[in-house]
Amino acid sequence: GGYVANSLAIMTDALHMLTDLSGIILTLLALWLSAKSPTKRFTFGFHRLEVLSAIISVLLVYILMAFLLYEAVQRTIHMDYEINGDIMLITAAVGVAVNLIMGFLLNQSGHLHSHSHSHAHSHVPQPSSPSTAQGSSHGHSSHGHSSLAVRAAFVHALGDLVQSIGVLVAAYIIRFKPEYKIADPICTYVFSILVVFTTVRILCDTGVIILEGVPRHLNVDRIKEDLMKIEDVYSIEDLNVWSLTAGKTTAIVHLQLVPGSSSKWEDVQSKARQLLLNTFGMYKCSVQLQSYKQEMSKTCANCQSSSA
Repeated sequence: GGYVANSLAIMTDALHMLTDLSGIILTLLALWLSAKSPTKRFTFGFHRLEVLSAIISVLLVYILMAFLLYEAVQRTIHMDYEINGDIMLITAAVGVAVNLIMGFLLNQSGHLHSHSHSHAHSHVPQPSSPSTAQGSSHGHSSHGHSSLAVRAAFVHALGDLVQSIGVLVAAYIIRFKPEYKIADPICTYVFSILVVFTTVRILCDTGVIILEGVPRHLNVDRIKEDLMKIEDVYSIEDLNVWSLTAGKTTAIVHLQLVPGSSSKWEDVQSKARQLLLNTFGMYKCSVQLQSYKQEMSKTCANCQSSSA
């Protein structure tokens, strides 16, 4: 419709819808990939494909957006374009109608899901349910927290509705006052800012995942504190936390036991696993234990420094 009407505003609106579509496709891809079992070559499974495709889809959106912005700038400077007001108006009206239907459907299913816990939607991870927070912050939610994802999608649909109404208003102006056709490139500028805001967060999150960073909702110091509270743990030698993909966190921890308590290692291991998997909502964790060893090298260094 935007192409036929020669309207950049409609094309940019469509581009924003494309980002949403790619988000939905990514979620489906994530569900499909998580069902695939790891192979000999890819022992972690294929979760990272989701991250890769997220980056590719965002980059594609940026390329399209750069093209539309370039066109908008050209139009603003030269003003040598004709817009078919009727087609633009019809397309914009259909856009608003579809957004209304989408918002209504999401609102309905949100109510069905969340009568019991409609007030517990916060983006702050409660200690008991970090996976809820994950679901909301990434839009990929597990089965139990689908109402959170639906709610997020509803808020998103409202944003899209506002944008579609913006296009409709621009279409009205252009249809009945063709001399104000500058409204078309102006819409493109505004929507481009919106697209950037919605995609920057995705890029940041995927960047952290690729660089093996700790997910936003977890605090390593807090995990260390809780692990040290376990009986018979003397020290934490090493702790690595990273994500396979959004919402699938993995941890490797290496603990040293208190002197003389090496017989209780199974107890310590199960408590540590319980803490990581249940309290912090890890997807996988590996707990390595060692009996107490005095650290010779450090004491030597201390002795030398004190005698010097």
